[in-house]
Amino acid sequence: VQLQASGGGLVQAGVSLRLSCAASGRTFSDYDMGWFRQAPGKEREFVARISWNGGITHYADSVRGRFTISRDNAKNTVYLQMNSLKSEDTAVYYCRAAIAPRIYGSSWGSWGKGTLVTVSS
Repeated sequence: VQLQASGGGLVQAGVSLRLSCAASGRTFSDYDMGWFRQAPGKEREFVARISWNGGITHYADSVRGRFTISRDNAKNTVYLQMNSLKSEDTAVYYCRAAIAPRIYGSSWGSWGKGTLVTVSS
């Protein structure tokens, strides 16, 4: 599967931003999707996950209540709505697809290209 994240940019703290990730190469609607991020000098970390049918979502504690993951299976796209952005949200954001179809919580596959989000305080 090929993944391309977009929508990043330079924003001020407190504003909102929506990231998109377009997928191609297999049946998008059969797989969990997720967002990860890597801040400067840090390891990549999990941000959010959504089940293949959109019915289950899971968030990292650091973003719960501020970020919302969603998907449009007709458009083969997963989104990350980020509200009340903080300087510590500055990172390259990546989307990722699960390996096994229609199994919530299955292992993650390869990484797509990321998009940089910079939040100035």
